Amino acid sequence: NLVQQLPKAIIIGVRKGGTRALLEMLNLHPAVVKASQEIHFFDNDENYAKGIEWYRKKMPFSYPHQITIEKSPAYFITEEVPERIYKMNSSIKLLIIVREPTTRAISDYTQVLEGKERKNKTYYKFEKLAIDPNTCEVNTKYKAVRTSIYTKHLERWLKYFPIEQFHIVDGDRLITEPLPELQLVEKFLNLPPRISQYNLYFNATRGFYCLRFNIVFNKCLAGSKGRIHPEVDTSVITKLRKFFHPFNQKFYQITGRTFNWP
Repeated sequence: NLVQQLPKAIIIGVRKGGTRALLEMLNLHPAVVKASQEIHFFDNDENYAKGIEWYRKKMPFSYPHQITIEKSPAYFITEEVPERIYKMNSSIKLLIIVREPTTRAISDYTQVLEGKERKNKTYYKFEKLAIDPNTCEVNTKYKAVRTSIYTKHLERWLKYFPIEQFHIVDGDRLITEPLPELQLVEKFLNLPPRISQYNLYFNATRGFYCLRFNIVFNKCLAGSKGRIHPEVDTSVITKLRKFFHPFNQKFYQITGRTFNWP
């Protein structure tokens, strides 16, 4: 009775928020089946033109009682995506995992930097990209900055979906204390509580929690996770935090979830 089902829940973002960790951890639940690759169906015009059956065929096989989850962090910031997902399933559950916005922007930069260094290419310093040299203000044209203005993107989604269909995951807490975050997601997805402390063990070498599926099968996230961030000028960090502050307040207000971001 194995079938390929369309997802009942999608992790829509945010990039560098912990989407891969969240997907892998939710996969510990026996009723959850994950798409292994980012499918980029709703944010890629070429893929979207292939139609919903193409999308369904990209899904893993599952039993009818299980729920399929996919993650593509670009969904959150791509303008066409909310309407496209709404047309597929207006009652779908949407997961957003966020981190402190300045840290997330630096993490985003770090990933791009590493890619450039692998190809022996030089790249600007973070400070030069994040601050407009002419105005000395925060450069909102820089994608890593724009992605961290969570409330702006969320407002676009709210034109299609009520706030009750979103669940906000604390990406910083998922690193340090994953179980309570995962229990909140189980509840949101109406899943019986199955993920326990047994499934999560701290790997001191990596500085991360790893996953224990059963007595024989354990899994840690790829080595590319948890990259060391470059040193960033503290005055730039202060400027960014000040810039994000009003957007963060609005985000707390809309979602009903408060974070102790500076």
